[in-house]
Amino acid sequence: MKKIICLLTLFITFSLNAQYGRRDSNRIGLSGGITQMSLFSDQFNAKPELGWTAGFSLRGNYYNDWQMAFGMHFTQSKFSLESLTTADDITYTMSGVQVFLTGSYMVIEHHLSLEIGPVLQVNGKLSIEDNDKLKLLKDSPLLTANDIVDVTKISGNIYAGITAGIENVRLHVAYQYGINNFMNNLNKKDDLKALNGNQKFKANYGILSGMITIYL
Repeated sequence: MKKIICLLTLFITFSLNAQYGRRDSNRIGLSGGITQMSLFSDQFNAKPELGWTAGFSLRGNYYNDWQMAFGMHFTQSKFSLESLTTADDITYTMSGVQVFLTGSYMVIEHHLSLEIGPVLQVNGKLSIEDNDKLKLLKDSPLLTANDIVDVTKISGNIYAGITAGIENVRLHVAYQYGINNFMNNLNKKDDLKALNGNQKFKANYGILSGMITIYL
């Protein structure tokens, strides 16, 4: 939480200074939308689930047809795994904050842009319902659902998307891919690796998002 507050303070300070210094090109945007999170793993057969994202950004002219966008989004993304003991799937929720810096090429000024750049994600443990914690996982029968919630807390993502709309209102459709092993933190626990058949935990995630941004 302290890290999130620190990042939030830095972003607001940067945004206000830029907005004051160059009012002709820098604009603050407020965003909100939905996400669909997928998990890519040879072991876990995850199903994508819907979540949400919301935040703010600063967009400004950079050079010729290029702009830069810097911002912070709060996310709650979800995926589900099959249970060995019940017919109901187990839904995992990942809550976190993302700080991004993207380059934006204006295909049509104020109307259509292509964007790409890095994202730093900070998240906590995965959360599940209390009545799901002791359920066994179908993909790894010796593991309970609660055994795999302590995932990697800091991740790097690659972001690519398209932005379309009018000057003050834009629709963003984007995809993020987590480049590091999302479950690597579980490999530090020998007891979990033993229950996993001495296999290494390995998974990457993908997050598809659709957002509406209103620029002030």
